[in-house]
Amino acid sequence: MHQNGKYLLDTNILIAVLANEIVIQVPEGRQNVVKVSLPSPAIGELYYGARKSGRPIENLEKVNRLTRRFPLLVCDLETAQWYGIIKDQLRRKGRPIPDNDIWIAAIAMQRGLILVTRDTHFDEVESLQTECW
Repeated sequence: MHQNGKYLLDTNILIAVLANEIVIQVPEGRQNVVKVSLPSPAIGELYYGARKSGRPIENLEKVNRLTRRFPLLVCDLETAQWYGIIKDQLRRKGRPIPDNDIWIAAIAMQRGLILVTRDTHFDEVESLQTECW
């Protein structure tokens, strides 16, 4: 984790958080410098995963706790513009990625955030900063 960073967490990282594989702790006194946010498309994917799981009530509550812990960033008109830019760049390169991941990348690009992910296909998105935790 960078000392001075603002992060957006991808779905696979959030799944690891929910599974207690990753513990996110912002050091005391660093809350104004290190910020972690959640993209609404990833939260939608988590709600879907919880509903189709064998323990939907328990898993829905885990997602709800996560959404209370970190700010949720939603898509707006500017996000949609970034989505169009990113999807067109990927089309021209012949390197498509899933639409939800384009929305997540668009939120990160719009807000100048570092996307934390384990998916290497985000490397195809020009100028997107990523980290793997």
